[in-house]
Amino acid sequence: MPTDERLSDDQLQRIANDLRDNWHTGREVDFEEAIAFHESLPASKQFATVLESADQPLLQPRAGVPCLEEQIDLLRYLQDEGGADLLPTTIDSYTRDNEYEKAEEGLAASRGSDENELNGFPAVNHGVEDCRRLIRALDAPVEVRHGTPDARLLAMVTLAGGFQSFEGGPISYNIPYTKRHDLATTIEHWQFVDRLCGAYTERGVTINREPFGPLTGTLVPPSIAIAVMLVEGELAATQGVRSLTLGYGQVGNLVQDVAALRALRKLGNEYLRDEVTVTTVFHEWMGGFPPDEARANGVISLGGATAAVAQPDKVITKSAQEFQGVPTKEANAAGLRTTRQLIDMMIEQDIDLGGIEEEQALIERETRALMDAIYEAGDGDVAQGVINAFDSGALDVPFAPSDAAKGAVLPARDDDGRVRIFEFADLALPDDIKEIHAARLGERAETEGRDQSFRMVADDVDAISDGKLIGRPTGDNGPAGGASDAD
Repeated sequence: MPTDERLSDDQLQRIANDLRDNWHTGREVDFEEAIAFHESLPASKQFATVLESADQPLLQPRAGVPCLEEQIDLLRYLQDEGGADLLPTTIDSYTRDNEYEKAEEGLAASRGSDENELNGFPAVNHGVEDCRRLIRALDAPVEVRHGTPDARLLAMVTLAGGFQSFEGGPISYNIPYTKRHDLATTIEHWQFVDRLCGAYTERGVTINREPFGPLTGTLVPPSIAIAVMLVEGELAATQGVRSLTLGYGQVGNLVQDVAALRALRKLGNEYLRDEVTVTTVFHEWMGGFPPDEARANGVISLGGATAAVAQPDKVITKSAQEFQGVPTKEANAAGLRTTRQLIDMMIEQDIDLGGIEEEQALIERETRALMDAIYEAGDGDVAQGVINAFDSGALDVPFAPSDAAKGAVLPARDDDGRVRIFEFADLALPDDIKEIHAARLGERAETEGRDQSFRMVADDVDAISDGKLIGRPTGDNGPAGGASDAD
């Protein structure tokens, strides 16, 4: 079982040498040459510098296509027409599964076709020089966004290629994304990634790391998401990472989302060591979207309003075409502009929302209880503790496909639309907190004239795509809500 100890320089080098033969572009990686390339970049392309010095939320979309020139054109459009402050390169699914042969076939097919045969940019196949061409061609810093349980070779190639931010982590890119990867192995893989980022940082090239906050993206209780962020942050800090962006995915209730983002920042600064600079990122709605683009713009606007009040350091934007899949560049840019408009109109307003302090205190209590259970499960070692906590169910993620998690916790919304826990299973929360959740869900059940049941959970999963926040029952006997025009 892995422990939360820093990899030695010899271990880092040995693993890197082994990885070079996984795909031929791995042999292009030269650490000293990579340092020199990073040092040649202006401050405007240094991700941590731009993010950590911003005085209002920066905007970043998701975007990735297979071919280099098309990826450059796409990101330029989002930069120039969408006003993106930070840029992404979303990696294709074959690379996420380390299937570089299939990614190569898809890249070749895409080069000879008007259609994209991959759903992202196969950075490992492109190699170091193509990555540097992309970095040189753009004005803003660029981050690697992916979903890879074993991202070691991807990190080697893209960091050598000039990327200065790398998303993901051993829990957030395992539990929500895969079924059969065991947590101990992904922690070991990501210890290499984080140690590599730490090695760059120690040479004066600060690599920003961003654990994936939304997890399964569906009604995730804030305390669970924050606990995972803190664990991944602690594991990264041990390996020498000094710029950490902790993430959180919108649940849709304005008060709860603002409270959660404030709790995330506070707890991040409390739990992570002093030499780490903690920033936060807010992901706009990650669940199902209404098929009607006008209604979808309403969902995006709520995200922009939330960001204006909570003021995270970064916002990951969405488009009005989320329902149909990968958006056009025009729709992607429009999502950026919609969010920016809301933030620009609201950020200087003094908006006082009742209930934020109470909700934040509840989230902090829950998160501390989960973190205490993790430390106890590992006798103080966070790596061992998080593995044991997931194994016992003391820590869990709802709707997770992974065999490494119980997936027994079930969330539902209360009468105000805040995400509460309907089924706790073995989640390590005290009885008085469980009673608060049960009481809030009981209020909703009374309003709707029905018993608390799994039906509430299922109704809430589909609610946003049906044009509502809370999955109220419909029909002649149902109270508030009713059928949506989006149907």
